[in-house]
Amino acid sequence: MKLYAAPLNFRDIAREFNVPTEFTAQQHEAAQGLTDSLLHTRRDARDIEFVTIDPPGSMDLDQAVCIERSASGYTVHYAIADVAAFVEGTDNPVRAESLKRGQTIYLPDEPARLHPPELSEGSASLLPDVDRPAVLWTFQLDSSGEVTDTFVERALVRSRARFDYDEVQEGMDRGVVHASISLLAEVGTLRQESSLRREAINLRLPSVRVVETGEGRFELVIEPRHPVMDYNSEISLLTGMAAGQMMVQAGKGFLRTLSPATNGAEKEFRQEMRNLGFSIGGEPVGEFLARVNADTPRGMAVMREAQKLLRGAGYINLEDKEPEVHAGIGGYYSHVTAPLRRLIDRYATEVCLAICAGTEPPAWVAEGANQVVKTMGRTSQLANTVDRACLNLTEATVLKPWVGQNFQAAVLKTEEEHDASRIFVIDPPVLAPCLGQPEEGVETSVSLVRASVAEREVTFAWPAD
Repeated sequence: MKLYAAPLNFRDIAREFNVPTEFTAQQHEAAQGLTDSLLHTRRDARDIEFVTIDPPGSMDLDQAVCIERSASGYTVHYAIADVAAFVEGTDNPVRAESLKRGQTIYLPDEPARLHPPELSEGSASLLPDVDRPAVLWTFQLDSSGEVTDTFVERALVRSRARFDYDEVQEGMDRGVVHASISLLAEVGTLRQESSLRREAINLRLPSVRVVETGEGRFELVIEPRHPVMDYNSEISLLTGMAAGQMMVQAGKGFLRTLSPATNGAEKEFRQEMRNLGFSIGGEPVGEFLARVNADTPRGMAVMREAQKLLRGAGYINLEDKEPEVHAGIGGYYSHVTAPLRRLIDRYATEVCLAICAGTEPPAWVAEGANQVVKTMGRTSQLANTVDRACLNLTEATVLKPWVGQNFQAAVLKTEEEHDASRIFVIDPPVLAPCLGQPEEGVETSVSLVRASVAEREVTFAWPAD
């Protein structure tokens, strides 16, 4: 979950988990001097009218998109920042540091970035009205949104505009959007229907804003998740699936993997959903999630609980292991669309470029393969740990002034052996442990008995005082 909590300080969490938040002067200087080393290899694609869509204020722009109608369906042009052209080929402090960091760690107040801003928000970012090196994916889709052809190459691109989700959604609601994304909702919807056919599990986690109400008190406010966010995500998912399929067919590259949820985990999830008041029946989980309104407190709880079905994600090098699918995607999948924020994207992208060109990947891909997979595994676990710590700190801070007060909660699960339960507090929207065993599936009153900011823990009790 992404939290925007300007009044809170998450630097202690960064220090506790050794998350590097700064770059050295040498790294800043090196990033400033990096240039595109592969300019001579690029197709001139500046005639394609790309635009970017990102959260408000974002400057590290990995992706730019342009969608056109074709005789048989659609042509999707997708430009990805070509980070490898800047950092690979020579030893430099930026490359060395990225091999350690692995990925951007998203602390709510300020990200701990993978690359210095001179690169990630400057020369490698797909900012508008400037020429930028990119890896250009071109997809042909049929009328149902399924991929019929894929091509990837290096190109020189020029974005026409930088949009944020709010303004694009407002434009869509009014029926006025930039021509390059006028088909985004149409294609995005078709791809969502494709994901249901694959029985994919698509989580739509809403953002939660922390609002200070005065006298040292805060509240959690769920921010609407615009449909355009999901349409835009579908283009990235499409690219990752095409890349994964390409690499599996070639027998080389890097996959993002996830084993299917166990029968026990899915059974528990379905029971929790019934306890939250949802009718789930025997339908596929992906279909159930698609019809849940994630902008409501209970909908947010659904998406957070569904995360338990997607545990155990990892990365594999196809040179060492047999292909494995990503159960959440419903097929082979690779990370190739966020190289400014993830290390492995530039390695997997390089393999796809070589496959499409009929050549071998450069030596640095094979030389760094094992290190990259290990780094991504380690830092993905770190990112999850930090995310949980930030969420727990925020909830404890928000609830601390209310110790002793009663709240309405839905009972998700009881544990007789521990005389405890797991509940969902409706306002503020919090999933938390509870002492006592109220009946599963009921909505009841509970008391907040503990909210420790230092230990980042909250506890409720039933029956309420």
